[in-house]
Amino acid sequence: MSQGDTNYIKEDPWRILRIMSDFVDAFESLAPLGKAVSIFGSARTSPKHPAYKKAHKIGTLLTKAGFAVITGGGPGIMEAGNRGAHEAGGRSVGLNIMLPFEQKTNPYVNFPVPFRYFFARKTCFVKYSTAFVFMPGGFGTLDELSELLTLVQTKRVPLIPLIFFDSKFWGGFMQWIKDSVLAEGYISADDMNLFHITDDPKEVVQIILDHLRKTDTPFMPNKWLG
Repeated sequence: MSQGDTNYIKEDPWRILRIMSDFVDAFESLAPLGKAVSIFGSARTSPKHPAYKKAHKIGTLLTKAGFAVITGGGPGIMEAGNRGAHEAGGRSVGLNIMLPFEQKTNPYVNFPVPFRYFFARKTCFVKYSTAFVFMPGGFGTLDELSELLTLVQTKRVPLIPLIFFDSKFWGGFMQWIKDSVLAEGYISADDMNLFHITDDPKEVVQIILDHLRKTDTPFMPNKWLG
């Protein structure tokens, strides 16, 4: 065994402690948050882009409906959602990830929670969210939506609103799921009911409120970790 291999093995116990630190710090910070909705979308979206303006509106409406707004804390769509919540006087949460290239927390986050590890951060999105809104985005957004669809499909988390915003952007993806994934039998017809598609910020909030009324249960952090 080389010296490099030995050093790597010695580092593992400290890595475990750093992972634990991510979870412990985040759980303590987010436990009092109450009902919240996560908004996902591209960090590359300009403030002049229609999607930014829609995300800003959604953040505002969610705040007025009594929800905290959670994003990844960065620029683009994340900034828009946080901005809408912040300017409406609400709880604007940023689960920011430390990256090799600098990602600054956007100035509209009033409840920052930093993370070293992506998987710890994703766990906290799921654990503390009542619903999820997927705005137009790239690989990160696709990663988050596919994981959420899997967790709901496999009943690792309860059936919660998964809302795809912008039918033009998501339309091709949904058609592919129907024509290829469903047609080949890789998912069941019922799985097509796991999500909603809308172009209306007001409908985003209404879908969530209707779901909460239908389930008639107070919000509790998801206990899917077992």
